[in-house]
Amino acid sequence: MTFKTRFAPSPTGPLHLGHAYSACLAHDMALAQDGQFYLRIDDIDQSRSKPRWEQQIYEDLAWLGISWSQPVLRQSERLPRYRDTLQILWDRGLLYPCTCSRADVRAAASAPQEGIALHGPDGLVYPGTCRPETPHTGPLPNLPLRLDMARAIKLLNTPLEFLETGSTHTGETGQIQPQNMVKTVGDVALARPGMGASYHLSIVLDDADQGITHVIRGQDLFEATQIHVLLQRLLNLPTPTYHHHGLIRDDAGKRLAKRDDARAISKYRNEGATENDIRQKVGLSLSLD
Repeated sequence: MTFKTRFAPSPTGPLHLGHAYSACLAHDMALAQDGQFYLRIDDIDQSRSKPRWEQQIYEDLAWLGISWSQPVLRQSERLPRYRDTLQILWDRGLLYPCTCSRADVRAAASAPQEGIALHGPDGLVYPGTCRPETPHTGPLPNLPLRLDMARAIKLLNTPLEFLETGSTHTGETGQIQPQNMVKTVGDVALARPGMGASYHLSIVLDDADQGITHVIRGQDLFEATQIHVLLQRLLNLPTPTYHHHGLIRDDAGKRLAKRDDARAISKYRNEGATENDIRQKVGLSLSLD
């Protein structure tokens, strides 16, 4: 089986040192296995995605010495695929429309039910305000949609698990406790306003359709992996091997974000830095393993 991995940045701002680390690591691991490295453009949020940022992604990665297999997958071109999958889940009674605003969710979460976590891998754990007692029927609505976690878990007949190889999770078995997901994860959003599909659904389908065998990404997404493995099981899709790496952080220990323009790859490039300079910078904080 050919080793296949990917780097999936969003064109919503400049790539920074954290992106450089993740992209270089995935690229190096693919080369070491004589495998394939794919570039995916996570532009499903068209309100924030900009062509100039997408172009800069290509320029920054090429400058870092990273090449990728063609074609480049762009999520904005895959909306029918996401919609078809939402239809499948809807027909199985696993989705329901949710009209709660973020303010509504925050207000409801301020008085959480006993035993329900306040925050989970999808943000505030949704309190189930719009969850119906019986599944909806009829056509798939053009509304935000949530996964009925309790109903989904009842369909499982084998354990949920994945293989984790990241050094930051040494000893992690990848065993998931699905009975806890109702309280610790909640009814995650699978279709968001104006986006067609959520991050969780889109990446699961993209990884499967590209034949990705190894997902290499930051440890901040480790807890979200249980959502992705559940969706893979519900949709009869393969589960890749996961490698969650450590994060590049600033001097205060805070992980970098796209607003950290001072650490943008393009800034270093314009100041005369080299590819090796960038690798040394990220290597000071993290070993490339």
